[in-house]
Amino acid sequence: MNIKILGSGCKKCTTLYELAQEAAKEAGVNADIEKVTEFKDILAYGVIKTPGLVIDGDLKISGRVPSKNEMKKLISK
Repeated sequence: MNIKILGSGCKKCTTLYELAQEAAKEAGVNADIEKVTEFKDILAYGVIKTPGLVIDGDLKISGRVPSKNEMKKLISK
């Protein structure tokens, strides 16, 4: 599974990155989690407001940090 966190590195982006790591570990999912900070790359996903969450190439969330339970559900699908 490939997870991308889209954002400039703000507090919410950092929180989403850490949450993705925790949720993947707790769900027992082997995930490659990466930060995407280049503005042109973020815009390529159609994200206007960060942070953004992309799982296996699909934009799942934009502009907010989900709860841990919501994150686990997204990762487990």
